[in-house]
Amino acid sequence: MLEIAGLSKSFGGIQALDNFDLTVPGPEIVGIIGPNGSGKTTAFNLISGVLRPSAGRIRFRGHDVTAAQPNRNAALGMARTFQNIRLFRDMSVIDNVAVGCHMRHGPHVLASLLSLPAARRAEREIRGRAWHALEIMGLTAAAGELVRNLPYGDQRRVELCRALATEPVLLLLDEPSAGMNANETKEMTRAIETIHREHAVAILLVEHDMRMVMSICGRIQVINQGKMLVAGAPHEIQADPRVIEAYLGHGKERRDAVA
Repeated sequence: MLEIAGLSKSFGGIQALDNFDLTVPGPEIVGIIGPNGSGKTTAFNLISGVLRPSAGRIRFRGHDVTAAQPNRNAALGMARTFQNIRLFRDMSVIDNVAVGCHMRHGPHVLASLLSLPAARRAEREIRGRAWHALEIMGLTAAAGELVRNLPYGDQRRVELCRALATEPVLLLLDEPSAGMNANETKEMTRAIETIHREHAVAILLVEHDMRMVMSICGRIQVINQGKMLVAGAPHEIQADPRVIEAYLGHGKERRDAVA
């Protein structure tokens, strides 16, 4: 599904990512962790097309998308969320999710302008699909609410819901639990597991909450100072002294991180 080889990005004299490799053959959850500033979000921006790499290759579903724009990657089945919530705050929850549905099920522009029956049918279908996505995320009760009025954790779930509405085969989640309390993080973890299980979606997860990462990821890659440090199963990552030194810490901090 996804093949990344030698991916690098420099900003002036700063090497943000250096020779990053990753292969995702099918629907699995892969965690990417590392200290702040290690290059995780840069990797996401390169994969999704927000940035162009300085070197390396990206293949997605058999297509070379190394220099592809985000809209082309989205059309191929790639969706992502961001560290900072990017929703239409003055629109309702269901309208935000419907935006995601429009990419694959929106009516032709002319049909919309003329309000043809085909356009009305398409809009009804989109509303139905948006409602179904809200059901998956447990957000139907908030469907008519303006996004700006929702608690932060619910806004995070709406963003994930909108990404799901694009019908992706690969979902890039950039710190989905950022700013959440413990209960909200548990709900987000369950939502990610449900999406993966019921929709067979491959997920790349950048996340600082180690409990989430260790509980749902089949394998993990660790980046430090722009370079891949180590890759392996969660239990291998927890025990690797290089990871402990670079990221997880020592003593109580380590015990908390791997609990």
